[in-house]
Amino acid sequence: MQLHTQTWGEGDRLALLIHGIMADHRTWRRVGPALAEKGYKVIAVDLRGHGASARGEYTPEIFADDVVETLPAGAELAIGHSLGGLTLSLAVDRLRPERAVYSDPAWHLGTADEGFDPAMFAQAKAAPRERIAAMNPRWEAADIDIELETLRVWDEASAFGLTAVSGVDLLPAGPVVPSLVQLADPSFLIDAAKAAVLRERGFEVRTVKGAGHTIHRDDFDAYMASLDGWI
Repeated sequence: MQLHTQTWGEGDRLALLIHGIMADHRTWRRVGPALAEKGYKVIAVDLRGHGASARGEYTPEIFADDVVETLPAGAELAIGHSLGGLTLSLAVDRLRPERAVYSDPAWHLGTADEGFDPAMFAQAKAAPRERIAAMNPRWEAADIDIELETLRVWDEASAFGLTAVSGVDLLPAGPVVPSLVQLADPSFLIDAAKAAVLRERGFEVRTVKGAGHTIHRDDFDAYMASLDGWI
């Protein structure tokens, strides 16, 4: 499936951005322009079921296939957040960017006993502004506005497409290209033991102190600082 995309900048270098579940390209409202200022042409997708992209069947593999069909191979940089990190890891051998950044990637979705429940994601679609603000006290008002709009257009069925990987170890065996893993503090997806495994497997791992899961919205300056040497 060809996905809807948003582009910032006209630089000679190319950067790709892949958002997490319930979001779309608008989650990168500050990251895209910041990378454009650094000389990148930035392309952000809306995954299927999100934003302006079409709906359909949902599995991690299908998300990855769509990204490969839509985005050019050989970019200098590719960044994926949460579900976008999982998607990037399943597509990276075909996209072959020079560098990959996995921002709090969804490489371990717990079992139901561990609290993973797609229905909870689906229920979030109707969350009022007050709840979103309370859950994300460090977000700017513009990000809360965007979250409300992205939830409105999001197909909640996409959350149930992740059921098959609930409780499955999705940590990559090793980096296909030089790769950074950014972690929230704490990360509910990648705990200290998993972070140690990733380091042993050849990933660089950096924690953004005090940041929540959506690092680039919680602390934009610290997020960008944590990309030092990678962008």
